[in-house]
Amino acid sequence: MNKKNDSIIQSLKGSLIASCQPIPKGPLDTSSFVLASAKASIIGGAKALRIEGFKNLKTIKKNIKIPVIGIKKRNLKNYPIIITPLLSDIEKLSMLGAEIIAFDATSRHRPVRIENLISKIHSCKKIAMADCSTVKDAINAIENGADILSTTLSGYTSQKLPPKNPDFKLLRQLIKRFQVPIIAEGRFNTPYFYKKAINTGAHAVVVGTALNRIELITKSFLDEA
Repeated sequence: MNKKNDSIIQSLKGSLIASCQPIPKGPLDTSSFVLASAKASIIGGAKALRIEGFKNLKTIKKNIKIPVIGIKKRNLKNYPIIITPLLSDIEKLSMLGAEIIAFDATSRHRPVRIENLISKIHSCKKIAMADCSTVKDAINAIENGADILSTTLSGYTSQKLPPKNPDFKLLRQLIKRFQVPIIAEGRFNTPYFYKKAINTGAHAVVVGTALNRIELITKSFLDEA
C-alpha cells in the first residue's frame, strides 16, 4: 500500500464515518440532499463519508475534501450481489475520486470474482474495503488482498429480517483474527453502540440510517410507542 492510502486509513482511526444514503426513490433521494447531509455530518464530527452512486459521488467530491468510501448498488438479474458487483463500477468510482472502494465480499453467486474486484481496486491505486457477513467471508477477502474489513453485511444475506442490534460477536472475531483495520457497520445506530464498537477495537464506525433516513427514524418512534 502506498503512503497516501496508509495515511488515509490511519486518519480514520477512532472516527465516525457518515453513510449518506437516502432511501432509494424516496423524497430525499437527491444529490442535493446527500450533499447537505454530508456537510451536516461533517459539522457534527464525521471524518469520512460512505456515498452510493456515481452522481452523488461526483457532487460530493466537487464540494467536500474528506475521504469517501464509494459504492455502487445494482439489482442484477440472477445475482444477489448488490454492492459494487462489476469491474466497471470500480473504474467509475475511482475516476470520480473515491479514496476507498467497498464491495460485497460474501460467498454468494456473483458476476465477478472477489480476487478480480480487489485486483481492479488496487490497479486504480485505491483502498479495497471488503463488506463481510461472516468470518469466512473475511478470510477469503484477506487471502485475496483486501485492505480493510467491515461487518456491513452481517444479517443481510438471507430473506430473514436482520437482527435489531449490531453484530458485536462478528466484530470481536474479526478484530481478534486479523491485523488489518476493522470497520464496524450495520445497525450501529446509537451513541452507545458507537462507543462500544470503538472500545471493542473497531478502527472506525459507519453510521447511516440513524443520521439521515428520516422515514425510518420517524417510523422507529411509532414502532416503540
